[in-house]
Amino acid sequence: MLVGAVTVLVAIVAVLLAYSANQGLPFVPTYKVSAELPGGENLVRGNDVRVGGYRVGLVKEIRSKVDEQTGKAIAVADLELDKAVEPLPSDTKVLVRPRSPLGLKYIELTLGNSKAELRPGAAIPLAQATEPVELDQFFGIFNAEFRDNQRTALEGYGSALAGRGQSINIAIQEFVPLLRNAEPVFEVLSDPNTALGRFVRQSRGFVGQIAPVASTYSQLFTNMATTFEALGRSPAALAQTIERAAPALQAGIRSLPVQRPFMADSAILFERLKPVAEELRASLPTITNALVVGQPVLLRAPALYERTRGLMRAIRGLMANPNTLLALKDLTSTLAIAAPLVEFIAPYQTVCNFWNYFWTGLGEHISEPVRGGTIQRVQLKLDDRSQDNRVGDTNAERPVDIPASSDPLTARGNTGQLQTLHSQYYGAAIDAKGRADCENGQRGYLNRKITGSRYPVTDDPNNLGGNHIVMDPNTPGLQGPTYKGLKNLKDVP
Repeated sequence: MLVGAVTVLVAIVAVLLAYSANQGLPFVPTYKVSAELPGGENLVRGNDVRVGGYRVGLVKEIRSKVDEQTGKAIAVADLELDKAVEPLPSDTKVLVRPRSPLGLKYIELTLGNSKAELRPGAAIPLAQATEPVELDQFFGIFNAEFRDNQRTALEGYGSALAGRGQSINIAIQEFVPLLRNAEPVFEVLSDPNTALGRFVRQSRGFVGQIAPVASTYSQLFTNMATTFEALGRSPAALAQTIERAAPALQAGIRSLPVQRPFMADSAILFERLKPVAEELRASLPTITNALVVGQPVLLRAPALYERTRGLMRAIRGLMANPNTLLALKDLTSTLAIAAPLVEFIAPYQTVCNFWNYFWTGLGEHISEPVRGGTIQRVQLKLDDRSQDNRVGDTNAERPVDIPASSDPLTARGNTGQLQTLHSQYYGAAIDAKGRADCENGQRGYLNRKITGSRYPVTDDPNNLGGNHIVMDPNTPGLQGPTYKGLKNLKDVP
């Protein structure tokens, strides 16, 4: 009875251990972590947890949670793992995979390379979990549209391959050397230094940019085909060009970076030349005519240059002459002596342009049709110092040669308008404040102006004492500038 009782007890213990094996053996230490999953469909307590296909633990509990970032409900699986896999890297990946077609699942852990570790009780974040593809999702793609398209594709392949067995065999035979030779090419393309991905992205951008001008590029390639056909007619010359292209490109690699500043400046220059080019298009006919007219001038230019060479030789001889230095020194003395004179006449010349006034009056004076010369006429009239109202008298009340019954402004004789005295001797150029007061050089005269006349100013036509004679040197008011619009001496540069 004792042996039988012991046997029954051992059997009961064995059955209990077998039943609880799926929930973990009692009194065995475990490594507990949790994993956030996009979904826990068909995942139940007791499902295996595997690493590399080997069972390392089980699912202890499954609960739901709301993700703080997305606001969606997710599943959280609490895992009890063997101490052998402790600790897991912090970048461990989680995937729920099917164990059988009947829907049984297990959790697969893919260990990462991070040096950071998951402590007991830590959670594998949702970002490191992959959403599985369920069988119903996979078979769901075979809808009516997909089946119709698949049927059409299979019919097309069947018609394309029917009766072409020999061609297919030849193609398969040729694939062997093709793939053998393509292997190093693919190795180069797969090398990160090749930057194939960047090339593809840039090609996509390039194609997108030329899409609006696709017709122009189509015409370009058509013309290029004609050009290449012409190049192919001379293989020897083409071969020489290809042979010399490498040194030329190498020279370009060395020289083009040096030319970048020049090219940048050229771009700025051409941008600034655009208005000039537009103006040149309109002016080109005139320029063409100028070039046609200038052609005979240019033919005579060599003789001019020859004479210019003689001039330059003469200038060189002048510079070598010691007397030239003495002349320059004398010129320096001349300028030093003339400086006070220039400073004195500067207000008159810069504001009132007295230089032109002088030569204009001189020309009119000399051009008078006086027989015997103008200077003799003036000297004759100034000879009698006792004559009243003579020409040289600054206090004369009326013109000496105009009858009292004649208007000095309109009186005319056989030789033209008779002499009238209206000039204001020693007229001002500026006033005491430097303001322009150009009395000389103004056109037009006052009707009457005289100070201290011994004859009264009257409107009686028979008593013209003081009428029409303007002898005072200063005209009332500012007469303003007559040269470059300078209104004040301070405006002189």
